Amino acid sequence: MATWFPGRILHGFNQRHWRGDLLGGLTAAVVALPLALAFGNAALGPGGAIYGLYGAIVTGCLAALFGGTPAQVSGPTGPMSVTVAGIVGTLAAVGISRDLSGGQVLPLVMAAVVIGGLLQILFGLLRLGRYITLVPYSVVSGFMSGIGVIILLLQIGPLLGITSGGGVVNALRMVAGNWHPNPASLGIGCCTLLVVFCTPASIRRWLPPPLLALLLITPLSLLLFGSEQLPRIGAIPEGGLQLNVPNWSEHLPVLVRAGLVLAVLGSIDSLLTSLVADNLSGTRHRSDKELIGQGIANAVAGLLSGLPGAGATMRTVINIKSGGRTPLAGMVHSLVLLVLLLGAGPLAEGIPTALLAGILIKVGLDIIDWGFLFRAHRLSRKTAVVMWGVLVLTVFWDLIGAVLVGMFVANLLTIENLSEHQLAGMESGPEASGNLPPEEQALLNRCGDAVMLFRLQGPLSFGAAKGISERMMLVREYRMLILDISEVPHVGVTASLAIERMVDEARNHHRDVLVAGASGKVRERLNQFGIDALVPTRREALEQALAHLGGDNATFS
Repeated sequence: MATWFPGRILHGFNQRHWRGDLLGGLTAAVVALPLALAFGNAALGPGGAIYGLYGAIVTGCLAALFGGTPAQVSGPTGPMSVTVAGIVGTLAAVGISRDLSGGQVLPLVMAAVVIGGLLQILFGLLRLGRYITLVPYSVVSGFMSGIGVIILLLQIGPLLGITSGGGVVNALRMVAGNWHPNPASLGIGCCTLLVVFCTPASIRRWLPPPLLALLLITPLSLLLFGSEQLPRIGAIPEGGLQLNVPNWSEHLPVLVRAGLVLAVLGSIDSLLTSLVADNLSGTRHRSDKELIGQGIANAVAGLLSGLPGAGATMRTVINIKSGGRTPLAGMVHSLVLLVLLLGAGPLAEGIPTALLAGILIKVGLDIIDWGFLFRAHRLSRKTAVVMWGVLVLTVFWDLIGAVLVGMFVANLLTIENLSEHQLAGMESGPEASGNLPPEEQALLNRCGDAVMLFRLQGPLSFGAAKGISERMMLVREYRMLILDISEVPHVGVTASLAIERMVDEARNHHRDVLVAGASGKVRERLNQFGIDALVPTRREALEQALAHLGGDNATFS
């Protein structure tokens, strides 16, 4: 735990970068403000925007201070807000009102957020960071595109001024069942889309389109429609950030599962953003420390009624390009948001929810992996099936379930491909003798068809073992099998079981077996499995085979 002493906590700070950190943090805060409000509204419904801002303030500061990616900016993200919306929908299904003013749903959601943060800390202490980023790209692409589709579908109701909530299916059902679009909401939403998509590049350099939309369209909506014709954010709780004890006494199994989902998604989201930050800044993040920092940030955010956060890719990129290099940038970003919260809270009450929906539609479209989506089938049909399968499961079934199913299928396909490559590179019979030294070639020739030489390369899998056994079954004439594993660099449990299976398969058909080339730890592992027909080199194995078969008494130099 020495990592957390003050001197180690501040290891990422560098006084040479303070100007860039100040500018990067300020720029990131400008981008984060409308996104935090939009994510809060999407996650918790009417009245929830301010809790997105709370989450951006808390997670942005603490994740920067305790995390392992110096230039990363954290805050509410698309995957996390979608998950929180799912939690609200699950609680509504068991009779908890969605209305934040009722005081029932918010303490339960925040309990799940705290649990998620504690689980992330546990992930970091168990050093699971390096494994979380080993998710195949087809799964990551399908999952992130699915999140983008969810965001788009969930914003249909707010864009049209129709009350909706819960998961995708339930939200679409509510929109269809209450089809009375509000023309004013639709007009505001379309104006927002026009601003976020069509702002000239010269203006984008100085003012992010989401903030420009917020500054232009909010007063315009008040001028044209007053405060009654449009659904708006509404009253903001007084007092700002306050310590609140979450509700642990009800629906604990639901909350623990929700916390696990938040922990896994937050970890994946943050570590993927850490990789982006590494590429841009030329640094190297510390995965496990990043998980602990994100966990601390989310646990505290739940205690302060803030939405959970993760490493935010767009805000991190903007921070780095603006000069941010150390944790100071993330902390400045949070401080700026806190000042805005304290000074501009009443002004935020008039923001139309349709405006936030327009901003989120742009976010959803940006999250979708369009480049991979439309060329995956040309690269690999199997990859395309995994990617599209994960996308559909993410949208219509379950976020974590989609990732787990995708990883399972992707790993099965990887094992299949690996086995095919191993079999393609395997040499037997005449193929195996093609590259032998002259002396060994002479020995093999004198053995004739009575010896079958199999040369194995690289790590072995059960799929390869099965294929080799099937090939051996096709050869009925040989009397002795030589398995050459001199080019198998490492033998784990799977490889040892594969070799054991090959040996047993040959002996079951009354053939003698020699395993050549095992040395060091490879030999020790095979001995542990009871494989005793070990010969140090391929040449010695050929000599023993010739002697066993009754060859002549030639002398070999």
